Amino acid sequence: MPVTRPTFAIAVLTITLAACGSANGDGTRASTEAATEPAERTSTDAGAPTGTTTTPPAQAQSAARLRLTKVGTFDQPLYVTGAPGDRRRVFVVEQGGRIMVVRGGRKLKTPFLDIRSLVTSGGEQGLLSVAFPSDYAKRGRFYVYYTDRQEKQRVVEYRRARADRANRSSARLVLRMDDPEANHNGGNLQFGPDKLLYIATGDGGGAGDRHGTRGNAQDLGSLLGKLLRIDPRKTGNRRYRIPSTNPFIGRAGARPEIYSYGLRNPWRFSFDRSTGALTIGDVGQSDVEEINYRPKWKGRGANFGWRVFEGSRRFAEGEEAPGAVRPVIEHTHGAGWCSITGGYVVRDRGLGSLRGTYLYGDFCLGRIYGAKLRSSRKVSTKRVAGLPRVPNLASFGEDSSGRIYVVSLNGAVWRLTRR
Repeated sequence: MPVTRPTFAIAVLTITLAACGSANGDGTRASTEAATEPAERTSTDAGAPTGTTTTPPAQAQSAARLRLTKVGTFDQPLYVTGAPGDRRRVFVVEQGGRIMVVRGGRKLKTPFLDIRSLVTSGGEQGLLSVAFPSDYAKRGRFYVYYTDRQEKQRVVEYRRARADRANRSSARLVLRMDDPEANHNGGNLQFGPDKLLYIATGDGGGAGDRHGTRGNAQDLGSLLGKLLRIDPRKTGNRRYRIPSTNPFIGRAGARPEIYSYGLRNPWRFSFDRSTGALTIGDVGQSDVEEINYRPKWKGRGANFGWRVFEGSRRFAEGEEAPGAVRPVIEHTHGAGWCSITGGYVVRDRGLGSLRGTYLYGDFCLGRIYGAKLRSSRKVSTKRVAGLPRVPNLASFGEDSSGRIYVVSLNGAVWRLTRR
C-alpha cells in the first residue's frame, strides 16, 4: 500500500533519510525541508556544484528521449537491485523490513523476505539495503543491512528457499555495530569488482561527528564513518574474513575491516559495472553535499576528509585529514540541496549516448542530474532533460542487466527507459 500524503509527510519529517544534514545544527532538519516538496525552479543552475559550470535548459543532458516507466508501488521503498544471473527479477527494499519481488514486470504479493519483527524502522533507521554475491544463483546466499531492535546496525546473511522466497530461519549474523544515535547509519551494501562485500557506515549521528575524541570518521579504531570491505563467508569460528589487501591490516589501533574513511553519511555508493570505479554520495552537514569518485582500486585507504572538511570547505579548525581526497561534485544547501542521493554510471545500451554518464539527485529537489566523472577533478553537471521531478528521491538502483531504477520514498519505483 502506498503511503498517503498526510501520513507520509509525518514519516518524512523523521526520516530525512539520507538526509541528516543538519540545518538546525543538531543532526535534524527543519520539517519544511523534508516534509514538503520544493517549488519548481526556473533555471538549471539552482543546484550547480561549487567550482563547476552551469548549463542552460536547452543544453541539458538529453542523450535520448527518456522517460520513467513505473515498476510498481511499495511501502516506503528505499532501494532496488537485481541478483547476478537473474534477469527476470528485481528486489525492492522497504524501510519497515520487507524485500518485495518484481518478476517479469509484475509485483508479487508475497515478500521475498519479511523481518519487520526484527527491525527498528523510522527516521533514518530500518531495513536499508540488500546485496547478492556473484555466486547467488548457485549458493543462494544474500546479505541485508538493518537497524535491530536495540537500535544497532546489523549485516546479516540469509539463504534463498526458492526463487521468489527467502528462508527467514537461515539468518546468520555477520557484523553488528554499536551506534550512538539514530541518524547517520549509511546502510548501503555492494559487492565490488573483487567479489568482496563493501559496507557503508555513517559517522554515528548527531551533528559535527561529535562522538569520540575527534569524531569517528577520522578514527581508524572505529567502524563508523567508513567504507568497510570483508569476505562475508563464515570460516571456522570467524563470522567473516578480512581480505589480505585491506589497507590498514597490521596498523596499531586500526580496524582491519576499513577500506576507506572520512565519510559522514555515505547513504548510497556504487561501482561502475564497466570500469570498476567507485563513486560515493556523501550527505553533508549544513552547507555542502558531495560526490566522491575514485578509479578502480584507488579507493583503497582513501581519506574523504570529514569532519575536517565538508566538501571542499574546512569544517573543523585545527584538525587535519591526511591526504584528503576532494569531491568531484559539490552542491550547496543555499542552492536548495538538502541530502544528496548517489546513483550509478549508466551502462544500459538502450539509453543511447547517456551511457557512461553518472546519474544522481537530491532527496528534496527531486531532479536527476548527470555528469562524466574524472578522477580528483571538478566536473560539470547537467540536469537530465525530459525527466520529471521525483518527490523524495531516496535511491537509484541497477539490475543484473545494468538497467537503472529510481526510487521515491512516497512509494513509486520506476525504470529509466527510452521513449
